[in-house]
Amino acid sequence: MVNFHSYSYLTTFNHVSCCTGMASPVLLQLAHSDFSFKTQFKDLFLWEALPGYTAICIVWKQLLLRITILKCSGSQGQFPLTQNVTVVEGGTAILTCRVDQNDNTSLQWSNPAQQTLYFDDKKALRDNRIELVRASWHELSISVSDVSLSDEGQYTCSLFTMPVKTSKAYLTVLGVPEKPQISGFSSPVMEGDLMQLTCKTSGSKPAADIRWFKNDKEIKDVKYLKEEDANRKTFTVSSTLDFRVDRSDDGVAVICRVDHESLNATPQVAMQVLEIHYTPSVKIIPSTPFPQEGQPLILTCESKGKPLPEPVLWTKDGGELPDPDRMVVSGRELNILFLNKTDNGTYRCEATNTIGQSSAEYVLIVHDPNALAGQNGPDHALIGGIVAVVVFVTLCSIFLLGRYLARHKGTYLTNEAKGAEDAPDADTAIINAEGSQVNAEEKKEYFI
Repeated sequence: MVNFHSYSYLTTFNHVSCCTGMASPVLLQLAHSDFSFKTQFKDLFLWEALPGYTAICIVWKQLLLRITILKCSGSQGQFPLTQNVTVVEGGTAILTCRVDQNDNTSLQWSNPAQQTLYFDDKKALRDNRIELVRASWHELSISVSDVSLSDEGQYTCSLFTMPVKTSKAYLTVLGVPEKPQISGFSSPVMEGDLMQLTCKTSGSKPAADIRWFKNDKEIKDVKYLKEEDANRKTFTVSSTLDFRVDRSDDGVAVICRVDHESLNATPQVAMQVLEIHYTPSVKIIPSTPFPQEGQPLILTCESKGKPLPEPVLWTKDGGELPDPDRMVVSGRELNILFLNKTDNGTYRCEATNTIGQSSAEYVLIVHDPNALAGQNGPDHALIGGIVAVVVFVTLCSIFLLGRYLARHKGTYLTNEAKGAEDAPDADTAIINAEGSQVNAEEKKEYFI
């Protein structure tokens, strides 16, 4: 098989005018050949005996014919194989071209501008980012580091057979979206106001996706906008979230999440913690459910609001506390040291902040300890009634049992005496009594 990778001998024919048109396309193919014409084309060099111009032209034409035939027959089944490559901007792309069957034919990589990057193991383009990974008769692999968006395009691997065979590999460069920013929040926000938040990110290719979350729950009803950047390669995307706030939103984190294939399943997020101002809510909690005379009582005014309510105000029946010595206010607590009947009434707790005020009321009823003890003691009337019923039932049972026993005893005596009362003597009475036992089932007497 002819090896087509050397300049040897061919350069000697390059000046022959009669063969210039035919030789030019082949000279490039044979540029790196290492074969010997003397060895593989002996018969052609028999023409060296012919004089000058005629001999050289004849030898050259025969040589081209032989090489073309061998070249075409040897290149059947030789095809370069490539694959498309996707890389993140700033990363490294590996371009690989393989040939399963190769008769030592050259391989070449060229960029989208058809500039040769590598010809076999020889670097053709001065670009420090492009390096050789592997070069053999069956593979030519190169790397492009620090890839930019301008590197995107169709790269060509060429196999220099007759004719030249090529394979295309498309390099896709992903634009990484910038860290998102949330705008539109002004602190604080009043309860009931309408809030509009906008999340924005630039530099993504293809366009990134933006999602909103509140309390880890995704919000679907949002607006989405996509715009092409000035470089006409990347995109700026934004999403707007509208909602009305309430006091439950205070301290809640609203998250904007950017998803993109260049982020390797690790999305970029921006977070905004909400601060909502609202009027206080008030509730009074007593220290005991049954206040008793002579005992202490603590009423706690539980108030919540943003900003935090100022110290609460306690009143009784619409006026000031009547006995400051015995009714002591400590923070949010009202301490009544010992209760009496005069403390009965309606107590009011009022809390105020810069947004507004709110209040709650507690109606105090002081109970008599003795009355509570009586109410809580045993019910003697009920116990007496139960005892009387038990005694009555017992007496009735005894009476009925006595009647039953007395009735059965009379029946026995009547049966024993029957037939003996008319007997003249004792023997006759006994006989009559024994005879009466035979008809005992037929002759019975009962007390009614």
